[in-house]
Amino acid sequence: MTDYANLFRLDGKHAVVVGAGSGIGRESALALAAQGARVTVADRDLAAASETAALGDRLTAYGLDVLDEQAVMTAARDLGEVDVLVFTAATNVRKRILDYTGEEFDRVVALNLRASFDLIRAFGGPMAARGRGSIVGFSSIRATTVEPGQAVYAATKAGLVQLLRTAAAEFGPNGVRVNAIAPGVVETPLTVQIKANQAWYDAYAQKGALGRWATPDELAGAVVYLASDASSFVTGSVLHVDGGWTAVDGRFDPPN
Repeated sequence: MTDYANLFRLDGKHAVVVGAGSGIGRESALALAAQGARVTVADRDLAAASETAALGDRLTAYGLDVLDEQAVMTAARDLGEVDVLVFTAATNVRKRILDYTGEEFDRVVALNLRASFDLIRAFGGPMAARGRGSIVGFSSIRATTVEPGQAVYAATKAGLVQLLRTAAAEFGPNGVRVNAIAPGVVETPLTVQIKANQAWYDAYAQKGALGRWATPDELAGAVVYLASDASSFVTGSVLHVDGGWTAVDGRFDPPN
């Protein structure tokens, strides 16, 4: 009989959260630890990772530059058995296609897609060999809904969904689940440019059904769900945590 009282518990599990120095990654690490997991707080900024690790129990900081493929492979080897991998690191250059440079394109693709590919391979292989594990990558509403200036970011987030789905198909027979979370607008360091423009900020807030932005902690529940046995039959899925953004069509409220 299923023990529903402990359905979301992660006692005895080792989780690695990449990008946990701030924002959604930080809150995800704290939430996983609160459910009993031992969490490696990985970030390129070791000082930021250490700040996160100081906020709770069972948290250990680890410096990791995911743009360095060899560093990713070394981390997967040195960190031992990993039951849960969560990665949130991403970047965006908001420019229209005709204004984009090749260097900017390569920079966005390198972090959002290539680094994700390396993480999935480095940590997913050992998980598959052990016959268990959960991988959670962060996509975006931009994987399905776009606007001017989001071409390359949107392309990488759509590509990440298909990369994760394929990993779910390949790793599934070995007991490894792979899923994506697609946030809407979240108040993180990546969105400070929008927050600085009140009209832009307000327009985004009103696009969703809830009429506001999310805070990073509101994504943590989805991470715990996909990491835990509560989602034991969920793989190859995209969980939208977007306040209804992708459900609401248009910006005009028709008269009664």
